Amino acid sequence: MQLSVTGHHVEVSAPLREYVANKIEKIERHFDHVSDVHCILTVEKLRHKAEATINVNGGTIYADATEEDMYAAIDGLVDKLDRQVKKYKEKMADHHARDSHKRQYG
Repeated sequence: MQLSVTGHHVEVSAPLREYVANKIEKIERHFDHVSDVHCILTVEKLRHKAEATINVNGGTIYADATEEDMYAAIDGLVDKLDRQVKKYKEKMADHHARDSHKRQYG
């Protein structure tokens, strides 16, 4: 998995980059077909925004989160991405299960 972390109006420090990498690993544990992750961290006055695009087999997943603290924004982002990845994984599994059911009985 390739991870790129960029900052918009904020310098991405080594601890911040490491925090994002550790959190993104959680998603990779649930779904191993993640090929590329691009995370953008933005600061606008008192709003800290974290957004990410994940490329998976056959699609792209996007999420963002805005908080008053950058670490809280990253946590919110990872939670949203985790839910979307689980949903995508279930959708893929359901689709294949339905096809095999049709072939078996149809």
